[in-house]
Amino acid sequence: MEQKLSLEQIQNFEGKYPKQLWYLFIVEMWERFCFYGMRGVLTFFMVDQLLLKDEAANLQYGAIQAFVYAFTFIGGIFADKILGFRKSLFFGGIVMILGNLLIAFSPQTLFYYGIAFSIIGTGFFKPNISSMVGELYHADDHRRDAGYGMFYAGINIGGLLGGALCIYLGKYYSWSWCFLSAAIVMILGLVTFLLTKKHLGPIGDSPLLNLSANKRKFREIAVYAGSLLSIPFIFIMVKNTDFTDYFMCTIGVIAVLYFAFEVYNLGDNKLRKKLLAAFVFIFFYFVFNSIYEQSGGSLSLFAKDNLSHSLLFFNIDPNVVNNSSNSLFVIIFSPILGLLWLWLAKKKLEPNTIVKFGIGFLFLGASFYLFYYTRFFANVEGITSLNIFTFAYLVTTIGELCLGPIGMSIITKLSPKRLFGMMMGLWFLASAFGQFAAGKLGAEMAKANTGTTLVSKLQSYTEGYYQLAIYSLIAGAVLILMVPIMKKLMHEVR
Repeated sequence: MEQKLSLEQIQNFEGKYPKQLWYLFIVEMWERFCFYGMRGVLTFFMVDQLLLKDEAANLQYGAIQAFVYAFTFIGGIFADKILGFRKSLFFGGIVMILGNLLIAFSPQTLFYYGIAFSIIGTGFFKPNISSMVGELYHADDHRRDAGYGMFYAGINIGGLLGGALCIYLGKYYSWSWCFLSAAIVMILGLVTFLLTKKHLGPIGDSPLLNLSANKRKFREIAVYAGSLLSIPFIFIMVKNTDFTDYFMCTIGVIAVLYFAFEVYNLGDNKLRKKLLAAFVFIFFYFVFNSIYEQSGGSLSLFAKDNLSHSLLFFNIDPNVVNNSSNSLFVIIFSPILGLLWLWLAKKKLEPNTIVKFGIGFLFLGASFYLFYYTRFFANVEGITSLNIFTFAYLVTTIGELCLGPIGMSIITKLSPKRLFGMMMGLWFLASAFGQFAAGKLGAEMAKANTGTTLVSKLQSYTEGYYQLAIYSLIAGAVLILMVPIMKKLMHEVR
């Protein structure tokens, strides 16, 4: 019977992908529709509907996104220790749906309340489905990278659809329809999971199956109740970004200390070195996101005011392009880059994971130089080329593909199974700090605009992108120089 599959039966699959990957692919696709649809409208909605200034909207964006990803770290720990991946995912999905329905009911009045629900929901949902993908494979299965690559495609199909549709519905129809669409697709994702979870065998079961049912239920209910009771505090901290600063500093220290505690308890120097290597990847992922995540903040506001509606021979809203072009390019170029890596591997020329990370930063730097370069195509009103802007996103995408799909995979390769949830949580916590820093950087760009015209906005934002291009190139060079050290830490993992 399907529902009695053992872990060994699942992992000994034939072909390139296990069938369970496709179920998780669909679930994640709909969840990412909801997430990226929401992310793509945040700064635009806050400026257009809540009447915040650009600087304040960037800070709010950074705070919201920081909390979203910070709670993936917390959600990963609760899944590891108490709930298991399945129950964590289901609870997170329900809370996300409630958050979107709240905002859909009254977008201007209930926006921050709905956001607080969505933060908790995403924290329980996101790291756990990624960890379940890792458990579909044996530790030494070379097909794992391909599996995460396909899973990454599901993320971006959802991002493409959500990023384009939600902003379009909000700008041209109704903001209620915008947030309602996110809730509807999240329901589809949750129903898909409920119908297919029997095929996952023991993957995602509670880690407390050795306890009595009553003790297990008490601990699970305590997690659910504690999470929901934290919503008012999240609401307060998101509304006041000063509180976000304190929270992020606190959780950062706690996360590093908890990581150090787990490393110390391993008692195996080889495993310790691997975890330290994983931590280096996580740190540079934070740096990458600090720059890359301008897409939801400053680049969204730049698209709102400073871009033409002409893309090649088409007329299209610049915010739709800003929200969805990256996902579209990932879908198109992900298999091409994958084939390139395979071809290089046959020639024994494929770069290792560290070099791929470094190359990713170099492309990121080139893309932000292109964002800067748009200033030379602007007209006298400060409106510049959507074509150059879109090409910059293409270059960004190539950089992202050099590290995004393999990032989650390398973390699971370097981590012992019992710490999968925590390490995936740390991976997403790096995103949290990246989002937080991205909001700060975007706010500084807005603050540098001392004028009141679109020309002055163009100058201040593009100058900021020039600085980010330099930071990216430096980070890429440092990573490539670290190759010998990282190889020693990673041992046989490549």
